[in-house]
Amino acid sequence: MKKILSVSLLLLFAGLVQAQQRYELTVKEAVDAAFKNVIELKNAQIDYQIQEAKNREILGQAYPQISGNVAANHYLKLPGVLFPQSEEGIYTALKRENLISQSTSAPPPVLVPFSFQQPWNLSAGATLMQLLFQPDVFVGLQARQTALDYSSALIEQTKEKIKDSAYKRYYAILIAEKQLFFIDDGLKRLAKLYRDDSIMYVNGFAERLELDKVQVQINNLQSTRNNIAVGVELAYAALKFAIGVSQKDVVVLKDDLSTANIKDNILNADFKYEDRVEIRTLSHVKKLQGLDLKRNQLGYIPTVSAMANYSANGQGQNFYTSGSTTWINSAYIGLNINVPIFDGLQRKYKVKQSQLKLQQVDNSIDNVKQAIDFEQVVTKQMLLSALSNLDIQEKNMKLAEKVYNTTKIKFEEGLTTFSTEVLLAENDLQASQSNYFTALYNAVITKISYQRSLGKLE
Repeated sequence: MKKILSVSLLLLFAGLVQAQQRYELTVKEAVDAAFKNVIELKNAQIDYQIQEAKNREILGQAYPQISGNVAANHYLKLPGVLFPQSEEGIYTALKRENLISQSTSAPPPVLVPFSFQQPWNLSAGATLMQLLFQPDVFVGLQARQTALDYSSALIEQTKEKIKDSAYKRYYAILIAEKQLFFIDDGLKRLAKLYRDDSIMYVNGFAERLELDKVQVQINNLQSTRNNIAVGVELAYAALKFAIGVSQKDVVVLKDDLSTANIKDNILNADFKYEDRVEIRTLSHVKKLQGLDLKRNQLGYIPTVSAMANYSANGQGQNFYTSGSTTWINSAYIGLNINVPIFDGLQRKYKVKQSQLKLQQVDNSIDNVKQAIDFEQVVTKQMLLSALSNLDIQEKNMKLAEKVYNTTKIKFEEGLTTFSTEVLLAENDLQASQSNYFTALYNAVITKISYQRSLGKLE
């Protein structure tokens, strides 16, 4: 039983290891992984394939259409018509020869049932139709590439959203992990200070109050660390969701983050509206709406189609295999021209609707451009402010670190017997570090937002 249990546990562990994957990713590799895995993007790519299939469907309407039909029936009772049998012609001849009186009238005709059908009937034929001109079909053929471009723009729009999400979650983890590293250093410093105060307390050079103050600070900092550690775990879970990998998988970040990285590649105002995928998408919508207007305007033009048919009809008293069936063949070719004359002004108002929808698209483009202008002004100012604040907080952190080191040296050299000054310097250092990481996060997020507003988030 022990061997069986050991083997079972080993197989279970092997299955878990096999199911779990490890990803070591730069931020761009994380984006690439998201492009492969995120369901929303997969559905957008399927929509593109659906549009390709629709295009082929529209193209098929311009090809010859061939249909065939076969019908067989057996009349259990033959249908008939009433055929009149009259003697009026005989009486007319007798009167003409004066063989009977001119006043003599012929008896009324006798209606006799008569059938033109045979009991067994079989028909088979094929019809060929070729569309020569139909406005909506030919406009649809012109719209095929524009429809694909629109679907492609929707894919790019989805990618932009995925990219923005992946970038922000990736850098949020880097910042939080870096903050954890600084907090761990702070805990080490406080632990050393607590040991030093303990030695001084034992030797009578410090009060118990000094130890308690340091312990309170250690407890507070440990609580902060626990909260940030939980935040890091949740941030990893959010990143896994953003890039479409399993929560069971392991993700390791390979990039590093520094102030220099954030300030690097700050884009200038070299911008065109076409850089934004939203504008490109609306441009394709405008083209499609223009083609819809053209389709309705061409609805006044006649539609033309050619056709040909060949059929064979068999009739007989017996079943078709008896050899007594009589076959009658027929064939025709023709041209069908459908001329719209009056449709109750339906076409006129369809054209009007298309024109108004085209105006709506133009208004939407103008509105999006205004929104982009506003977004760029806001994100640029926020980025400049965030970078300025980051510089201040970075200098402040370095200054607080310098103050702490100086105070610590004075304490260790015995220039002061109280650890309170060291503890206050430690508090100031931790506060400056917290402010720095807040500023660092804001700078990263605003830089990503600004790059996206320019349509140049790589």
